[in-house]
Amino acid sequence: MRYLFLLAAILPFFLACNKDKFTTAPQIKFKSIKPEDVPPGINLFTKDLAPKLTIHISDAEGDIGMNPNKDTARIFVKNLLSNRVDSFDIPELPGVPTKNFEADIVINLYNTLYCRPVGPPKPRIDTTYYDVYVKDFAKNKSNVIRTDKPVYMHCL
Repeated sequence: MRYLFLLAAILPFFLACNKDKFTTAPQIKFKSIKPEDVPPGINLFTKDLAPKLTIHISDAEGDIGMNPNKDTARIFVKNLLSNRVDSFDIPELPGVPTKNFEADIVINLYNTLYCRPVGPPKPRIDTTYYDVYVKDFAKNKSNVIRTDKPVYMHCL
């Protein structure tokens, strides 16, 4: 009887946690950033060598992605070394729009790379983290996440 009471007390907690997975405002989680080491001299022709940020996104309404008749949902990325914010269209995602949508999104961070103009003599390595959030079609802002791994930029 004691175990039945304990189970009855704990079960609503687990059910409530699962209910919050899909909310009106998108929810994002950091998955990875690779590579963490950026070679010197990356340019437009070699931007595929830039780090790729992977996030997991969930949304109750599924109003994420590209919509040719309306505004597109966007990902905002802030380089914490430079404090510059850049935004990216969320690419067209399979399964959108669906209720209780979730997917992984990969973002090329080429446009966010930054080496300090002053500091120790070059060549040197600058280190940065990123803050990331998403806005859906309805302009609902997601939670803000910070990358848990630094990016090392080799500056020339």
